[in-house]
Amino acid sequence: MAARRVPGVRLVQKVSSTPMFARIAPHLIPALDRVVHRLTRGKVLLSAQMLPGIILTVRGARSGVERRTPLACMPEDSGGAGTTQSAGPVSWILIGSNFGRQDHPAWTANLRAHPDAEISWKGEDIAVTAHLLDGDERAAAWKAAVAFWPPYVTYQERVDREIRLFRIVRR
Repeated sequence: MAARRVPGVRLVQKVSSTPMFARIAPHLIPALDRVVHRLTRGKVLLSAQMLPGIILTVRGARSGVERRTPLACMPEDSGGAGTTQSAGPVSWILIGSNFGRQDHPAWTANLRAHPDAEISWKGEDIAVTAHLLDGDERAAAWKAAVAFWPPYVTYQERVDREIRLFRIVRR
């Protein structure tokens, strides 16, 4: 599955691969997404105009406090893991790229500690369980992710850590 062909997508991919974007985007994009998501009652994420997106709600790894994080995702069809309970994807791949910054994003530690979470997908709240991918399963998902959004390659090249990938499935 490739990213939607939206006018200007190549330009956005090029810009999103820059170190300047990695410094600015983590502060700007999630804040804008939270506001627009709230104003549209969960139906719109600005960042989802380029890539599909969710709002992940998961308890903090240490605090136990619910955290809401807007994230790009890669939906998987019925060929992926999980079972169909309603229309739409049965699973999603979440990529812990952190915009190519050195540290793992906090939401990845939260999912490792508390794999049962909730997502908002196109206005629908869905209970999910997360699984950290490794080995061949991670390699296959990574290959699909970089075909879906090529800047992930640049993000991985820029960091010393292995970018975490999760598959989330409907509970």
